[in-house]
Amino acid sequence: MSDIEALRARGDHRVNPVRFRLIEALARRSAAHEGEARRLLDARLAQLLAAYAEDVAHRAKGAAVAPADAAPMQGGHALSALGAHIAQQAALRGDGPTAPEGQTLTWFRNVWTRLSAERRLVQSLEKVPTNAGPLNSHNLVHQSLTLMRDVSPEYLHRFMSYVDTLFWLDQTTAPPQRRERK
Repeated sequence: MSDIEALRARGDHRVNPVRFRLIEALARRSAAHEGEARRLLDARLAQLLAAYAEDVAHRAKGAAVAPADAAPMQGGHALSALGAHIAQQAALRGDGPTAPEGQTLTWFRNVWTRLSAERRLVQSLEKVPTNAGPLNSHNLVHQSLTLMRDVSPEYLHRFMSYVDTLFWLDQTTAPPQRRERK
């Protein structure tokens, strides 16, 4: 029985279903290759399985630990990644942030999210042509984002985070020639 099947049999695949699916996909991809490519994929698979097993062990002890690979997806901003890394390291040490540190980290995360959303709104305005008609797509997008900001700023922040994530995914999955043009 493989490690993946053992995790599934114990029900540990539910600890982090997305990461578990990634591991399964990598195992399938590895099985389709030979030689050096297979060796590299198997090495990465072993790393992911070890990290997943460690997370399962931590969860079994009652410690909620963020996955090692899971960087925040709010546009991949360095401040978000730093905050997640600090929280992860504190959880691994077992001495989570004190109340003031946690409040400060939350405050910085909220400020960064608002600034990122505002920056994206300004970028959308820059793309609107000066003589744009009422059905111009850039104009419509900017009007929608402005209305969203006026009606529910928090929703705009979450929406922009989602858009940043989709943009990041598009960039990472784009063929090399398409990445060079952007």
